Amino acid sequence: MKLPYQLFIAIRYLKLKRKNKSISFNTLVSIGGVAVGVMVLIVVLSVMSGFHEDLRNKILGVNAHLVVLNYYGGINEYKKVIAKIKKLSEVVGASPFILGQVMISKGKRAHGIYLRGVNPSNEITIIKNRMKIGSFDFIKKNNEISPIIIGSELSAILGTYIGDIIYIISPFQEPGPFGMLPKVKKFKVVGIFEIGMYEYDTNLAITSIKAAQEFFKTGDSVTGIEVILKNIYKATKVREKIPQILGKDFYAKDWIQLNRNLFSALKLEKFTMFVILTLIILVASFNIISTLIMSVIEKEREIAILKTMGATNKAIMSIFILQGLIIGITGTVIGIIGGYLIGYIINNYDIIKLPADVYYLSHLPVKMKLFDFIIVSVSAIVISLFATVYPAYQAAKLDPVEILRSYV
Repeated sequence: MKLPYQLFIAIRYLKLKRKNKSISFNTLVSIGGVAVGVMVLIVVLSVMSGFHEDLRNKILGVNAHLVVLNYYGGINEYKKVIAKIKKLSEVVGASPFILGQVMISKGKRAHGIYLRGVNPSNEITIIKNRMKIGSFDFIKKNNEISPIIIGSELSAILGTYIGDIIYIISPFQEPGPFGMLPKVKKFKVVGIFEIGMYEYDTNLAITSIKAAQEFFKTGDSVTGIEVILKNIYKATKVREKIPQILGKDFYAKDWIQLNRNLFSALKLEKFTMFVILTLIILVASFNIISTLIMSVIEKEREIAILKTMGATNKAIMSIFILQGLIIGITGTVIGIIGGYLIGYIINNYDIIKLPADVYYLSHLPVKMKLFDFIIVSVSAIVISLFATVYPAYQAAKLDPVEILRSYV
């Protein structure tokens, strides 16, 4: 199959010539500009996708996809409520929980945290699989001190370890021998977990439902029901069903509602970075314009000869459009390969560390998505294509008679 003569000429115009080396050098600069723009855009979008996904997985790992609550406080007879929830086809698991804000202390160190009471045999979050040391089985036996597990960062703040005794202090006061005093209860640290997200590793402690009920004096009721779904994106649909199957006293909050501001900000930030970094490719497109304009100036006589041989204005335009597209496509391919390699290295060798207390994460996550590669590639090629229009038009409107007369 023969190549169209326009493509053959376009490729020839890109080649280095001894007479004028600047054209080929500018071509390399143009290709490099597009390649750098595409590479940076791929890496940044992949990092932001990885950050978004890693953060979402950790949030949904520690918290349920859906939380069922009661308008009038705690949920009584929660076992019956759980049985009704599990009848929904979208539900994978459901578990009761108690949650309250408390102060945890050891010696002269103290820290405000959330105390969560769960059923260890029916726990549906990832915490039981993220134990750094100790056991998730913290059922109180006989008259022993109630067991508790804490996050790794909280352990460092308090200076505690397995077997240490800590004190949980309630913000609500109760009658004492000298008047109203905050409630204080001893707990024994039996495990330390590490989620990898600073907020949870610092501000969460977990004990059994029974111990939490005794401490918060909730009786047999619980704060709510955690629900895990087969498909997290059907959370809104399931949320709307909760009042229908449980009654008007019940309502639910899904993970999208609970983290709306965070994920909306991440989505907007990713789009903003895409727009900003696309400007790099736009700047590279000016190199393509200047390269093609110089090529048109240098090839005036060849263009005039082609026209006298019967080449149409459309054919002349296509030569320079193809020349610009070759630059754009070559730069895009190099940029994609470079972006993929950099993303692979960052993701697999963990070379960039992050302060967990600032960025929630301890390392830089990378998630390379096919959609990001496609949208960046298409954007780069389209910008390169638009950059060829003006030089190609200038080449097409050249008058061969005037050009050839100047060489006579």
